[in-house]
Amino acid sequence: MNQTTTIPALFYPAVQELALFDSGGPRPQFLVDSQKLKVIIAGLEPGQQIPPHPETLAVYHFLAGDGVMRVNDEEFAVVAGSTVVTPPGATRGMRAISRLTFLAAKTGED
Repeated sequence: MNQTTTIPALFYPAVQELALFDSGGPRPQFLVDSQKLKVIIAGLEPGQQIPPHPETLAVYHFLAGDGVMRVNDEEFAVVAGSTVVTPPGATRGMRAISRLTFLAAKTGED
């Protein structure tokens, strides 16, 4: 089986420490930024939000804090350890109740 590697293996022993918090709003940090896959770590201060917007297939995994994630017309209470998988084209957004840290991975545009 032929396999082509275009990026090196990446290891983050304490990925949560890469999250940036800013009173001006989210400052996502890219862990992977390729045509087929984007992975970010982000932090939200209490009360900050990401407005609802449509997006590709994505997975959100929450590392710390608590908040509310909205996908289309459903709301999910998220805490450390929660994972939300959003279908392609779904509208999603979130609001932090406490300081919230999460990873998000999404597919590239087709």
